[in-house]
Amino acid sequence: MEVGKPSRTALATAHVRAYHQIAPEPRVFTDPLAVSIMGLTAAELTDQTNAATAGEDVAFHRVRRLFMASRSRFAEETVAEAVADGARQVVILGAGLDTFAYRNPDPTLRVFEVDHPATQAWKRQLLAEAGITVPDSLTFAPIDFESETLATGLASAGFAGDQPAVFVWLGVVMYLTREAIQSTLRYMAGQATPVRLVLDYIPPASEAAPEHRAQLQARADRMAALGEPLLSHFTAAELAAELRAAGFDSVEDLSAPDLIAGYVGQDELGPERLHARVARAVCS
Repeated sequence: MEVGKPSRTALATAHVRAYHQIAPEPRVFTDPLAVSIMGLTAAELTDQTNAATAGEDVAFHRVRRLFMASRSRFAEETVAEAVADGARQVVILGAGLDTFAYRNPDPTLRVFEVDHPATQAWKRQLLAEAGITVPDSLTFAPIDFESETLATGLASAGFAGDQPAVFVWLGVVMYLTREAIQSTLRYMAGQATPVRLVLDYIPPASEAAPEHRAQLQARADRMAALGEPLLSHFTAAELAAELRAAGFDSVEDLSAPDLIAGYVGQDELGPERLHARVARAVCS
């Protein structure tokens, strides 16, 4: 991301999440704040989406939306399970324009939104313009990882490391180095158990079907040109090994088609081209 500016990835993700609320496809994930936080009408959102995808593979973008909606639903279901088991803290890493904290049905659940200071300042401006109230249960934890660690940033925000927590880490891992990922996993696993974690990641292009590799490379090139290059890829076995090495003792891993099919059925999907996976891990 550019210094002093919000993440382009955060904006793109929020746009997809918002359009999913009005798109003619199965409603995997309902977010009544997704459109309003963008400051757009449904018509404006549709026009921007059509312009952004003009001449591109419409079916691919539809499956991508379903995946992003499915991973959000999967994460919030994991949070609900953790709360039912007694957790009272959720940390959303790379929160972007995520709206869970503003829809949180449990005022006893403390939500920590971790993001770059520029992205959080932008989000707070959008929240104010949309008239979305910041609840007392939410704590912003602006962290510039070039000068501060997750541990110190969360400690400063009041996160209680001696109490169980659930971590949501979506749309971030692929932009980090292996070293940064490993240190973050160790930090999470070092908190009071049980610790739950949901994350998504991108496998190596070599694992994709040959006919889709050029599309994946083009996507990577676009991200690099925007200043947000893809730095880390994992096979499912490699990610499981990293999680277990960090201290997690249970790992569930789903491909994008399997995750989506669990909510809408296999008939809604086309050929596998998305090349993304979601993992849920527990440190007990």
